[in-house]
Amino acid sequence: MRTLQRALAASLAGGALVAAGCAPPSDASDVDVADPETAEFPATNHPDVRGTMGAVSAGHPLAAAAGLDVLRRGGNATDAALAMAGVLAVVRPHMNGVGGDAFSLFYDGESGAVHALNGSGRAGSKATPGFFLDQGHDAVPETGPLSVSVPGAVAAWVDAHSRFGTLDLAELLAPAVRYADDGFPVSTRLASDFEAQGSALNEHGKALYLPGGNAPPVGSRLRNPALAATLRAIGQRGKAGFYEGETAQRLAAFLDSAGGAVTAEDFLAHESTWVEPLSGDYLDARLHVLPPNTQGIAQLALGGMAAHLPLKEMGHNAAEYLHTLIELKKLAFADRDQWAADPEFAEIPVAELLDPDYLASRATLFDPAAAAEGVEPGIGPRADGARASGEALDDSGDTVYLTAVDQWGNAVSWIQSLFHGFGSGLLEPVTGVVLHNRGSLHTLDEGHPNVVAPGKRPYHTLTPVLATTHDGALAFTLGTPGGDSQVQSLIQIMNNRSLFGMTPQAAIEAPRFRSYGSLAVDFEDRVPSDVLAALAALGHEVRVVHGWTATFGGAQMIVVDHENGTLTAAADPRREAYAMAY
Repeated sequence: MRTLQRALAASLAGGALVAAGCAPPSDASDVDVADPETAEFPATNHPDVRGTMGAVSAGHPLAAAAGLDVLRRGGNATDAALAMAGVLAVVRPHMNGVGGDAFSLFYDGESGAVHALNGSGRAGSKATPGFFLDQGHDAVPETGPLSVSVPGAVAAWVDAHSRFGTLDLAELLAPAVRYADDGFPVSTRLASDFEAQGSALNEHGKALYLPGGNAPPVGSRLRNPALAATLRAIGQRGKAGFYEGETAQRLAAFLDSAGGAVTAEDFLAHESTWVEPLSGDYLDARLHVLPPNTQGIAQLALGGMAAHLPLKEMGHNAAEYLHTLIELKKLAFADRDQWAADPEFAEIPVAELLDPDYLASRATLFDPAAAAEGVEPGIGPRADGARASGEALDDSGDTVYLTAVDQWGNAVSWIQSLFHGFGSGLLEPVTGVVLHNRGSLHTLDEGHPNVVAPGKRPYHTLTPVLATTHDGALAFTLGTPGGDSQVQSLIQIMNNRSLFGMTPQAAIEAPRFRSYGSLAVDFEDRVPSDVLAALAALGHEVRVVHGWTATFGGAQMIVVDHENGTLTAAADPRREAYAMAY
């Protein structure tokens, strides 16, 4: 198997990245993909960013710059990813941070192996259904102390660094510390997000992010020196700087005083988990995703069904094409909603859910002439209280994605999140940490696999993708914020590239849909009106969203061109994402 790293070893003397070809092998010869040489590419807001030695794309320009600086100084893709993750924890504080969770995929440029890291946190030791019911709740609250599970992002940072990092962790987190200490410029988008999402913040959070009831002025510096001190402790002491000692004690006491379920012992006991990624072929690539407790099973299921249908012949964003993807999404989500949970606590029939024959059969179940209001899962009866397909488990989009590919052919696809905007709404003032509300995705329904239990991870929508060619070479990395829309956005982007011949940037910028519960579907206003009318006639509740909004995510991508020895990075203008290469 030829890898990008081996090709580099032979070509570095010439200063260029020259790699082995990646034409579809014989076992993928029936894949009908577009020819990029003859495709017509639409104009884009951002250019495709191309390089030969390394590339990054992240949810903020300052994060991308920090990642590229690490690559240029000889760090690898994991080093760059950790630098970007740290900066994003500071400059996108409403969407991610040290108080949230993370998931990541790693490609080893030497061996061609793909590794997966589950960096999600667990429910507190008090978190039983009775704990919530006794306090008068029939569901886990969406915000506040009862919505908080143990944050897992920091442990993921440290574990990724221990296994793959090469530079000192404190050095990698130095840019994040600097921006937290000295401040970073508030953008128009950030100020708008604070205004829109800050209502649930506690008094400490509002004092920092909505002083006087308004976001800090655009262009002003936003500082969080308390968070800088926390980041320094993590850089110097690793996990002990967050899960032990003063930081953990303060966070646990803060939650305990507010009636939360997480204790200092829960912080101390937390561990992230290296897991075997799930993999499946789609079009001209093999997709690698995280297994449950994420919705990676839905990504592979959607692709496994879509592969049986003539999507290319239907035409890009034609009514038939969009209707087909929306209805297949409902089928994939029906199984996801039934089964996505922590596999350490629930027996999940992953092999059955992703069986090719099962998915081929499942792909025949939608009505090409009518939108379905709800769909039942195909395996197992619905547990009492389980949601019908289409009823959104997570319609938030408050997450960041980042990715890096280095000169040795290593790659990282990384996502981290607070869940809702500002998560639980709780900022602990001494540590500067905003705590996430991912625990709110547990159910109290005793018969459901995702029922809350002490030490149990909740269902997650965080779904990074790392793709290889069918002979194992790195093909691309891809991910997006967007809650339930992640799976939907990612398949649209992959189709745009492989079926309709778009460049990575054009594939990301092309107009998208987002299906919610029941019949409701949002469409960007660049989808033609006659297409929307045809979809409405099929029974879809069509809603048009104007402009370039975060409703449809904020995707980023890096594509490897083995024939020419180049990398192409793309970033979504719907948010603050930025791509760089050299």
